[in-house]
Amino acid sequence: MFSLSVRRNFMIAHSLPRPAFGPAQGMHGATFVTEVTFRRRALNEDSIVLDIGEAGDVLDAVLDGLNFKNLDEHPDFAGKLSTTEALARYVADAVAAKIHTGADGRALAGLDVTLRETPDAWASYSLDFEAS
Repeated sequence: MFSLSVRRNFMIAHSLPRPAFGPAQGMHGATFVTEVTFRRRALNEDSIVLDIGEAGDVLDAVLDGLNFKNLDEHPDFAGKLSTTEALARYVADAVAAKIHTGADGRALAGLDVTLRETPDAWASYSLDFEAS
C-alpha cells in the first residue's frame, strides 16, 4: 500500500457539555494539527498516489469551513458533540467527498485523518473506500 500525507492547522471554539468532559464542558478553544493520509494500492501512471498540491487544496477547502468557527453554532454539529474523534470523522468524510470524484480519487483505497490537540494527545479516523 502506498500513501501520501498532507498536514494543516485549524482553530475552533466549542464546548462539550457533559460531565465526562470536566472543565472542557465550558466554552474553550482548540488548535488542531490535521494530518490526512491518502492510501492507494498501486501508483498512477505518473508514479504518485495523488498530486500533493491537490491533496493540500482539498484539505484547505474542508478546513476553511471549520477554521475560527464556534462549533456550538456550526450547522453540521447541531445537536452533536464536537469531540476530537467526531471532528476526525467529519474531516475524513468531507475530504473523501471532495477527492473521490476525480480519476485519482476513485483509485484511492482510503484515507486516514489524525487530529493532534497536543504533541501528547490525538485521535484518528480511518475511512476505507470500496473498490471501484
